[in-house]
Amino acid sequence: MKTETLKFDTAKGETSAYVAMPNETNEQANAIILIHEWWGLNDHIKDITNRFAEEGFVAIAPDLFRGKTAANPEEAAKLMNALELEDGLDTIKNTITTAQEKYEISRFGITGFCMGGTFALQAVCHLEGLSASAPFYGDIPDELTLTNLKTPVIFVSGTKDKWINPEKVSELERIAKDNTLPIQTVKYKADHAFFNSTRPEVYDEKAARDAWTKVIAFFNENFNKATPELNQIHPDEML
Repeated sequence: MKTETLKFDTAKGETSAYVAMPNETNEQANAIILIHEWWGLNDHIKDITNRFAEEGFVAIAPDLFRGKTAANPEEAAKLMNALELEDGLDTIKNTITTAQEKYEISRFGITGFCMGGTFALQAVCHLEGLSASAPFYGDIPDELTLTNLKTPVIFVSGTKDKWINPEKVSELERIAKDNTLPIQTVKYKADHAFFNSTRPEVYDEKAARDAWTKVIAFFNENFNKATPELNQIHPDEML
């Protein structure tokens, strides 16, 4: 596995992404865009990025906070609250266009955790060029925003989560049913951030392992369905 830093410009300044690549990539490489939690682009997110590369994907984790990380929930909340939706989406857009040019990526999927899950779902409602999305316990857009969704989504949540609670997930399921949206949900008897192995107070190894298996299968299935020519990035059509 090879890792490197990808630098690129956004509307609000330069940022970078952590990139992990499998030892061998073919001419139709598939990429996963991984959006970090409110803690920032830390070692835990880089570790997950490496895991995606071990599964055969080019894995790219953009830094939405432009170099800042949080040491405690208070700092994390400040960073997250200061990040505008449009800014985060612009960073994701530029991640995709830069990666497509440099690595000749054919297909992109997106995932993320907590705040990253919010952006992983918002991205497929606003941006072109994504073949699949796997948000983990992120906030849910309003119904009008969700009706723009055409990309397959697997939404992962925990029934003990007091933020992205069962009521919110039920509302997502209702919107998906009423509007015939390509959304499936997976729920575990687990708390918010159950996938984060650095947080023993909430980490659920069994749920995390099962969710990982399902998400990898979901991406592979939808990448195989996608036609690269239909998923090329057209910057003028994004945002």
